[in-house]
Amino acid sequence: MKLLRITGIFMTLAVSAMCNAQAEKTMEVKKENAPFEYVVEQFSDIKVLRYQIPGWEDLTLKEQKLVYYLTQAGTSGRDIMWDQNYRYNLAIRKALEHIYQNYKGDKNAEDWKNFEIYLKRVWFSNGIHHHYSNEKIQPGFSEAYFALLMKATKTKLAANIAAILFNELDSKKVNLDESKGLLAGSAINFYEKGISLKETEDFYAKKTSPDVTKPYSYGLNSKLVRNRKGQLEEKVWKSNGMYGKAIDKITYWLEKAKSVAENKNQADALGLLISYYKTGSLKTWDDYNIAWLAATEGNIDYINSFIEVYNDPLGYRGSYEGIVQIKDFDMSKKMEVVSGNAQWFEDNSPLMPQHKKKNVVGVSYKTVIVAGESGDASPSTPIGVNLPNADWIRAGHGSKSVSLGNIIDSYAKAGGKGKLQEFANDEEEVALAEQYGEIGDKLHTALHEVVGHASGQINTGVGTPKETLKSYASTLEEGRADLVGLYYLYNPKIQELGLVDDWRKTGMESYDSYIRNGLMTQLFRLELGANIEEAHMRNRQWVSAWAFEKGLKDNVIEKLSRNGKTYFNITNYEKLHDLFGQLLREVQRIKSEGDYEAGKALVENYGVKVDQKLHAEVLERNKQFSSAAYSGFVNPLLVPKMDSKGEIISIEVTQPSSFAEQMLYYSKNFCFLPLKN
Repeated sequence: MKLLRITGIFMTLAVSAMCNAQAEKTMEVKKENAPFEYVVEQFSDIKVLRYQIPGWEDLTLKEQKLVYYLTQAGTSGRDIMWDQNYRYNLAIRKALEHIYQNYKGDKNAEDWKNFEIYLKRVWFSNGIHHHYSNEKIQPGFSEAYFALLMKATKTKLAANIAAILFNELDSKKVNLDESKGLLAGSAINFYEKGISLKETEDFYAKKTSPDVTKPYSYGLNSKLVRNRKGQLEEKVWKSNGMYGKAIDKITYWLEKAKSVAENKNQADALGLLISYYKTGSLKTWDDYNIAWLAATEGNIDYINSFIEVYNDPLGYRGSYEGIVQIKDFDMSKKMEVVSGNAQWFEDNSPLMPQHKKKNVVGVSYKTVIVAGESGDASPSTPIGVNLPNADWIRAGHGSKSVSLGNIIDSYAKAGGKGKLQEFANDEEEVALAEQYGEIGDKLHTALHEVVGHASGQINTGVGTPKETLKSYASTLEEGRADLVGLYYLYNPKIQELGLVDDWRKTGMESYDSYIRNGLMTQLFRLELGANIEEAHMRNRQWVSAWAFEKGLKDNVIEKLSRNGKTYFNITNYEKLHDLFGQLLREVQRIKSEGDYEAGKALVENYGVKVDQKLHAEVLERNKQFSSAAYSGFVNPLLVPKMDSKGEIISIEVTQPSSFAEQMLYYSKNFCFLPLKN
């Protein structure tokens, strides 16, 4: 969510120009047992984890089949995400994997170990650009060594593509620095090379929806290219269109899922999703989202299609994503309290009256157990999701929000406390985090997704945020939702509703952790000298930095230095609560009125530039910890057992024994696209 035409992509003698989708479908698996091993491995700045599927055995066979078919559908589109991320990713991956599987040389050499790490980083990021910073991943080996590996394994890769691994070409996947060109500076494969920002804006300015109050998500499911006449047109991602072979596999499994749907509403929604994939109709996409929202009964749900637009610097195109979910009955019951009081939160928010929704419709919230993830959600996964993204559908039909409970649990059980003790200001802050950190995180996720994204309304006649706020729309929306959560985390209402046992201490801990992360600890994810590009990192910094600056005169947040180390200490939580309310009011005004200049100023002045002295300090202090900056997951493998007629009689949950094993298994069995699309 750019394509240099070349005469050919030459791969290995053993690797065809089409991935081998007919390869033997086997993978060594490690069965779930106790004690469960959450950590698979760690390399570079990445830790790979496992997650369990608690309650799997309590599902009926029909429900298990539904989950299995939906996970197969999701994984079938995996390579779409790879190709979306960069036009040469599939060719590069095949070359790297062929080397990995066929090299017979010295595997104790430092260069080989660095090659393995590079490949794993590429796997984790679904391409050669870092999944979070968007910077091109730098190999820890030389171009000459890579040439040696290709020769030794008879791997052939076009010289101009091999050189990209080592040169400065296409150095950033998503560039948000306007001075470098939002499109010209981005390697994302959503726009053909040479198409300008103005051309794109003019192209979409001419598109009008039949009903202006229900605007289509133009550009969501297509790549913008030039035709032979030099005119712009869209290559739609659909059956018999771009990515058609993978999409046909997706729809094959969705059809099977529809055959075991839990109820009519669920089956109807799946039918519309299949129709959308076959036709590419954006009207059908809207119809599907409305039907999907209505399918609230049942134990199984899913997210599948071209969803989030963070990877498009212009905010049009959706990255492919799949998540399959099983309802967590215990936690969902608790969290439904938030959903049931969405109108109260809206009515009592600090927004201007004209920006409040008079009727918050259909906000549903569940804590779910993830059974499988793919595309944009894997290996790096969100912990909460709120959909659909179209504001008019949210306003008229509501939204679904989920918290990925078993993912959050895996993070918690695989983590450590060392970083908290290093960066927290004092023991009181540490104690609050240990006692209230888990519930604070879960509640902030719930408030962010359910109340935050569902709150507020756009003024009549104002365009959609991607039209008005452009490249700043994503970070402003995420910051707005964060601010809603922050505002209500320090409010007695959450204790009145039975969500916490001490609202004040829960709120204090949440404020401590947010400011500490927004102003300091998230910086260990960046290389020294870098600016912040990723939308969520930007929003955490601009929210925190704005509050810090506006509270200076009252010393709301102290910046302290002890023994050469920096700490942040909140001295007045009530005033910080008020500041968060003021900022929320302003950000909603920016969205409601489409105030591009104010949104740009807020993000650029507070969310992009990094204090380099503080950054260097954070990196130095972080060196003592072996834990990686980023975590992601391998997926459990669902293995069906068949009877003599080929019917599924049971499905077993197994775990991959290594990260490489799962990645190679996926490449063999879910690789349906040509290397050039």
